[in-house]
Amino acid sequence: MMAQSFGSFRLRRIGMGISGLILSLALLGGSTLAWAHDEDGRAKPAARVLGTIHFPTGAASAEAQEAFIRGMLLLHLFEYDFARAEFLQAQEIESGFAMAYWGEAMSYNHPVWDEQDQAAGRAALAKLGASPQERQVAASQPVEKAFLQAIDELYGSGTKAERDRAYTRAMEQMAAEFPADHEVRLFHALSLLGLQAGVRDIPLYMQATAIAQSVFSENPQHPGAAHYLIHGVDDPEHAVLGLEAARALAIMAPDAGHSLHMTSHIFTALGMWDDVVRANRQAIKVANAMRELQDEPARHWGHYNFWLLYGYLQQGRVDKARDLLTKANQQLQENGKSPEDPMILDPDRSELGSVVQMWARFLIETRQWDSEIASWKFNMGDAYDPNLNFSFVQAMRAVHDSSPSLVAQYLQQFRQIKDELSRLVRAQDEIAPTDLLYLDRLAVLEQEIVAGIEIARGEYQAAAGIASEASRLEGGMPYAFGPPFVDLPSAELWGESLLTARKYVDAAAAFEEQLKRTRLRSRSLLGLARAQHRAGHEAEASYSLEKLAEIWRRADPPVEAERDELAREVAQAISASTAEAVEAAPEVSQAAKQEE
Repeated sequence: MMAQSFGSFRLRRIGMGISGLILSLALLGGSTLAWAHDEDGRAKPAARVLGTIHFPTGAASAEAQEAFIRGMLLLHLFEYDFARAEFLQAQEIESGFAMAYWGEAMSYNHPVWDEQDQAAGRAALAKLGASPQERQVAASQPVEKAFLQAIDELYGSGTKAERDRAYTRAMEQMAAEFPADHEVRLFHALSLLGLQAGVRDIPLYMQATAIAQSVFSENPQHPGAAHYLIHGVDDPEHAVLGLEAARALAIMAPDAGHSLHMTSHIFTALGMWDDVVRANRQAIKVANAMRELQDEPARHWGHYNFWLLYGYLQQGRVDKARDLLTKANQQLQENGKSPEDPMILDPDRSELGSVVQMWARFLIETRQWDSEIASWKFNMGDAYDPNLNFSFVQAMRAVHDSSPSLVAQYLQQFRQIKDELSRLVRAQDEIAPTDLLYLDRLAVLEQEIVAGIEIARGEYQAAAGIASEASRLEGGMPYAFGPPFVDLPSAELWGESLLTARKYVDAAAAFEEQLKRTRLRSRSLLGLARAQHRAGHEAEASYSLEKLAEIWRRADPPVEAERDELAREVAQAISASTAEAVEAAPEVSQAAKQEE
């Protein structure tokens, strides 16, 4: 029996041609490449640091066990391609190593992302044995047999939802049979996180969190425990429970881009924008270093870059965000391709979708509707997601131009694309819950465009009524982690409409509602301060502006000036109020004496 724990390792150039990398984390300072040299004197990466696990198996070869452990660390960190390469290496070293085939099959199941390659998973298992019975014979230990039996449920018959439920039941039974086994408990937790196919279900997520927390308490160096705990509490109400795990994950596993980025899920939910920026800059650095080792260019678009852009915008560092967006667009234009699959609704899976998403986010946050960036054109083909995002942004530009007829035209265009997509989604044999959530998002955006028509007409009270309905719809949706899933947060639009309609107390309440959904979001915080000031609540406005000043302490001068102007108005109002109180004081005292 081979049992080993690993805190760092070398990732060989094997299987899919993946090379290794070392990135060691200086104390809270970030990752730096460390290089060794081969016999020819060429620089080469040394080892990766990814945490520590204990997973004994029936491997006869120590080298195969080492490769398996490397694969497991990467699997827990959702670095699926790299994990698969290690499991393939373990198979090459020891062809009868049952858990290496199980690991390869697990790399094709991405429960939190609602992705699964059933055919590839089955093919990986078939290499071990043609039937479940043959695979059971190949396993040498009871826990291995149970893992293989469970994964046969995952890749068995039925719909994905049915197979996910069967797999979760199998993992629950395993957890009861092997209660001290960290890996069994964690894969049970992960199955719970995936049971609703990527759509947040609070009771299930809390159950998964409790399991992950129990393992994290016993092994604070386990990347899977910290990672799944973060996923479990990844919303504004619960995120504070994951802060310790986020800090720990960055230190224990600094050499995986996903682990570094994952910490920013907690930071975003709590409005810790400096940490969001730091985490995603480091994640991008690691990911691009890995691409360089595979002779691939650095990437300026994608999941980590989108979160970095949002973090910059919350900090008020518009120039940094613009620079990142410009590089992403240049890269897109150089490639010049529209998505091959028009039904890709996750923008992170498409270069075009990601760049259009970043472009939309930049304009919505900065309101630079008259800028050169706002006039950018994209080769979108018939891809639904970028076309919908583009139409929404054009509608908001028309609102800014006070052109209700043009807003109405973009509304018609948006509805046409939305309705066509809805028909295609609902015609599928098995509808992904995330697709239905995407359609709910579109319903909110549609309401916001309708509100925009009223804003363009100058009918702000009517616009506020429509925006309040958009906010109600969004409030009924399951929380989707990260930058606002509804690109223009609906309660913020509601607050801005009420502010323009001079309903200041109601506007403040709307902004406060948005700040519950998106903690310390700078535009909502600024809107709240304005509403509080207009309502005569100067102390509250001053407090809101103090929080904004902390967020914007590195902001570009024009951004900082916007806050400073309001702060001066508030200070003057407070000063005037104080002067009036002092002036009135003698009169009050005289009245009191007369009463005596």
